[in-house]
Amino acid sequence: MKMLRNIILAAAVLFTAAVTADAQVGKRWYINAGWQFNATPGSSYAESAQGWGAYAEGGYYLMPRIAVGLFVNYGTNNEYFGRQTYYFDGGAVNTDMYHSLFQLPFGATFRYRFTWTKFEPYVEARLGANYSDQYNYFGSMAAYDNNWGFYASPEIGFTWHPFNKSNFGFQFALYYSYATNRSSAFSINGMNNCGFRLGLAF
Repeated sequence: MKMLRNIILAAAVLFTAAVTADAQVGKRWYINAGWQFNATPGSSYAESAQGWGAYAEGGYYLMPRIAVGLFVNYGTNNEYFGRQTYYFDGGAVNTDMYHSLFQLPFGATFRYRFTWTKFEPYVEARLGANYSDQYNYFGSMAAYDNNWGFYASPEIGFTWHPFNKSNFGFQFALYYSYATNRSSAFSINGMNNCGFRLGLAF
């Protein structure tokens, strides 16, 4: 009888601990979206740092610290080139020019959060595909190419939920990414990106 009582007591303690731990974990899902500032260091096509971008992501915590999810983001980087003469098969043109590089990566996320309080620092890996357009604008005409590549990106950031009993909050993240996109027309051999994201967390 004493052994049965001890077993029941131990089971009750373990159940209470499990319920308490689960309550402390907080919500099991997350949604983040906002503005993206992107730079293209070392780019032979359009080396610039500009804020023409946005992102969205969502995920589910399979365990208290580990989540999987999906992401999509986009960005455009433009670089201006002064007037010079460009030669083509059919002749030449003297004009200034803009290079415009558009990127649309999307795929899966793997996140590890260090805490699950109001302030949640995390690290994240993104893997997927990257669709890219490249445009050369010469005054009244343009040259164009598009391509696909594999995309990989590590990220470090945090979400902050300052309001009691609310999932609404804010997110900040720093990232680096590499995509394997190639363009023989514009001599592109891979794409390096880095920047930061500032958005809302739900």
